[in-house]
Formats: sequence, structure tokens, C-alpha cells
Amino acid sequence: MKNTILLLFAALAFSSCEKALFGPDKASGNPFDNFDYLWGEIDAKYSYFQLKDIDWDLIREEYRAQISEDMSEDALFEVLGAMMNELKDDHSNLVSPFNISRYNVALRNKKNYYQRTLEEFYLPNARITGAFVHDFLADGQVAYWRYSSFMNPVDDTALDYLIQRYSQTKGLILDLRENGGGAVVNIPMILQRFAPERRLAAYSITRNGPGRNDFSERREFYINETKFEKYTQPVLVLIDRGSYSATTFFALLTKAFDNITLVGDTTGGGGGLPNGGQLPNGWFYRFSVSQILDLQGNNFAEQGVPADIPASFDESDLTKDEILELALDRLLR
Repeated sequence: MKNTILLLFAALAFSSCEKALFGPDKASGNPFDNFDYLWGEIDAKYSYFQLKDIDWDLIREEYRAQISEDMSEDALFEVLGAMMNELKDDHSNLVSPFNISRYNVALRNKKNYYQRTLEEFYLPNARITGAFVHDFLADGQVAYWRYSSFMNPVDDTALDYLIQRYSQTKGLILDLRENGGGAVVNIPMILQRFAPERRLAAYSITRNGPGRNDFSERREFYINETKFEKYTQPVLVLIDRGSYSATTFFALLTKAFDNITLVGDTTGGGGGLPNGGQLPNGWFYRFSVSQILDLQGNNFAEQGVPADIPASFDESDLTKDEILELALDRLLR
């Protein structure tokens, strides 16, 4: 989701604001008007002020003091982007023809996934089917599926093949580490293959009033039963701080499944649906306007869904994936 929307905003920015890249250095439009417009839009619609204990009025004072009538476009962008980064939310971005502001939560945390380690020491002959890299582990006893991005479409034919191929395994490891998100529609496509029946899995609420904690009634989110092949053995999902946006949503929904266990580090967050618009000077912006709640009403999707079994990669030995090894051990007991 994150990457998809950023690419869309970048394309829109380039198509509608070509002159900004090669035009005068002085900021287009009044810098104060652009600042006030962006601050006001976030103030009226952002969904996580209370959860993150953000003093948005104090932030306005701090950053508006940095605005001047004659500042350059670069300088204005730096101030507005820095203000948005105070939200500590990778769904909050400012998009100009020359830059995109981003908080980059994954780079602020320990790395827990090394592709070379997996390819060289665990999956030297892995197959690729649709959006999945996959193979047998532990002498054929365990299935491993790697799904690197929810931007990659999920295909029912590919999933049927995968489930049939690994139907006799003791369990499945679904690796979603460093999956930065993508299309939400792919979430139920995968999860319904592990669901014996239709089930309520989460709720969503959307900011809908002037108060910073004004939200709509809860909206139910279900995982429906599917007519296609299902995998009925235990599923262990590997996650880390690079598991963001749609991947965090996926991780939250697994809490409603007794047969799915999360292994690794807390996800990166990004539990709010982003929405946005355009500043008076033509730049685009987006930020989170909703929240995802688990079945108990807890909201930890934005700051990260914790693993059921915490595990960490030891960077001193790149021949071994400790998170994967722990998942294997659990399935082979």
C-alpha cells in the first residue's frame, strides 16, 4: 500500500507541476498559506493524535516559526516534511516534483531479514509460482512460502498449486519480513486459505469530526470462506519492523485465527488507511485517517503488531536465520 500510493502521488506531481522542478527557486504560492492549509487538514482528519500523544498545537508553533515569505521551495518542503514526520507514520508523506518526505520506520529498527542467507543456505533451488517463492524445508516436512510484497497480485490458481504441493507437510512458514505492504485485496485472498469458516477478524474506525478523537462507529471486517483449496496444518508467519501497512493489517487479522502464529519482531505499523489531497502550490500529501482494531478493541496496528513468539536475527552469523530456525523447531516438535 505504501509504495503504491507514493508512486501514484509522484506521477500526479510530475504531470501537474512540471514547472516546479525547473522553475524559480522561490516557493510558489504563499508559504504561510501552504503551511496553514497542510496543518489544518491534518488537524481535522488525522487519526492517531491521542494514541501517539501528539501535541499538534505545539508542533504548529514550532514549525510555523520557521516559515518566511521569501523562503525557497526546497526550504518550504523541508519544513513541511519535517512537520509531517512528527507523526512518526510512514503513511504520512509530502510529495513534490523534487522530493518525497518519509519517516522510514524500518530503518529506525534492527534488520531481521537477509535474502542472501535464505537463498544460499535454505532455498538454493526454490521455485517461483506467481507472487510466491517456495520450497520444502526439513527434509520435506515443512513448507516455506515467501511473499515479498502485497503489491504483487495473488492468484487463486497459484495458491491452489501451492496448497496441493505442500498438503502433506506438518506446517507452513509464510515469510512476510520486509514486506512493505501493497493492495489490501490480497490479504483475504491469502488468509481465507487458512480459514475453516467465515469469521469476523477486525474492526475499522474513521476520523469523522472536528475533535481529534471523533470517530465513526466500528465497521466489521470479515474473512470469508473460500471454495478453493485450503491449508489445514499450522501456519507460522514471520514478521519484522519492515512488515508495514497491509502486512501489519494481515498480522493483526491473524490474531483471530487459532491455527496461525506470528514469529519474529513487532511489525512496523501503518494500520491506518491513508488519504490526502493537494496543497495550494500543487504539492500532494497524504496521512492516516482511520484505525484498525482487533476483536478486543485494542489498537496496536499503528505502532506495530507484536509477535506471538519473539525472535531476532543474529547478524554476526549470516549462515543462519534464527527466526526461521525457531519457526522450524516449533513445527517439528
